Amino acid sequence: MAELSGNFLYAAFLVYLIAVAFFGGAIRGKRDRKDGKNRWAAIGIALSCIGFLCHLGYFITRWAASGHAPVSNLFEFTTAFGMMLVLAFIIIYFIYKLPSLGLFTLPIALLLIAYASMFPTDISPLIPSLQSNWLYIHVTTAALGQAILAISFVAGVIFLLKDVDQTKPGKKTFWLEMIMFILVTTIAFIAVTSAFRFADYKAEFNWVDKNKEKSVMVYEMPALVGPHQGELVTNAKMEPFIELPAIFSGRKVNTVIWSFGAGLLLYGALRLIIRKRISAFLQPLVKSANLDLVDEVGYRAVSIGFPVFTLGALIFAMIWAQLAWTRFWGWDPKEVWALITFLFYAAYLHLRLSRGWHGEKSAWLAVIGFAIIMFNLIFVNLVLAGLHSYA
Repeated sequence: MAELSGNFLYAAFLVYLIAVAFFGGAIRGKRDRKDGKNRWAAIGIALSCIGFLCHLGYFITRWAASGHAPVSNLFEFTTAFGMMLVLAFIIIYFIYKLPSLGLFTLPIALLLIAYASMFPTDISPLIPSLQSNWLYIHVTTAALGQAILAISFVAGVIFLLKDVDQTKPGKKTFWLEMIMFILVTTIAFIAVTSAFRFADYKAEFNWVDKNKEKSVMVYEMPALVGPHQGELVTNAKMEPFIELPAIFSGRKVNTVIWSFGAGLLLYGALRLIIRKRISAFLQPLVKSANLDLVDEVGYRAVSIGFPVFTLGALIFAMIWAQLAWTRFWGWDPKEVWALITFLFYAAYLHLRLSRGWHGEKSAWLAVIGFAIIMFNLIFVNLVLAGLHSYA
């Protein structure tokens, strides 16, 4: 059953990849004269639906194999997040019929699946604090809310790619290009992690954690930074240059450093090849986008995703925390960043409805909001230690 689950996920990845090509064709394709439909886009959304069904097949079969909802670790949560993102895209596409939405949403879903595959995929039993139905309700609802909010990010990027004048360097072009750099860094992370995994690189360290207890930490990349009071016990492996405080996970911080370094190299290589900013290179893909419609999509995504996220990431999370740890709030890093996300999108809606922040301002807010979500998903999970470190 576990093997079947992996095959479903692999099939979903391939189908999404093919669908991206058809949405790319839809950007340049002409509408049929008889019914006004874009055949490329029709095939693209059909493939997206097929890919989603494969993705759902992965989710169901892994649930059957493990005996619990597959949302208990980073691999499972991130793949579930990608599935929810595609579901949100499909629903919104049938309402607004925007091919460019598929061209930018599906690659993010592909990155999420690829990112998830960098973490252990083995099925393991749940620790006692996770053996609750409220875990499934909390995590799946939070993932759905974040996925819907992510659509506002896609709409925001499409808006900015078309609206920002790429011929004039300035703050807007700089920050838009920074978004492209972060996406490239994610690709670089996947590539460099895959390379070291393929080489079967492992280095063991004895170290002392924040509770002053001795433990073992295994690095899957050469150690640029080492764990607190770490001692390398594997022969013929690189010694770290810096020792980190006990509050940080040396292995996770090391992964982040490798990712940013590889991201810089890949970004520089791409700039040399295309000889222009990546955002300027992508701009022709959105030249036919209706900015008013794109702006509405972004707002609708937040107005729907915000209450769903609030239910999942705060209210249901508090109920689960009370049952698991006998307190509904403990200022754990994940809890803090869930609250920050809630407050930010509440501010987005306030500025949009009360201050008239439409168009470009709204698009920038959507981009910042998604950056907060991804910071919570990647940095908080990989670097900061807390009660959610089991992920």
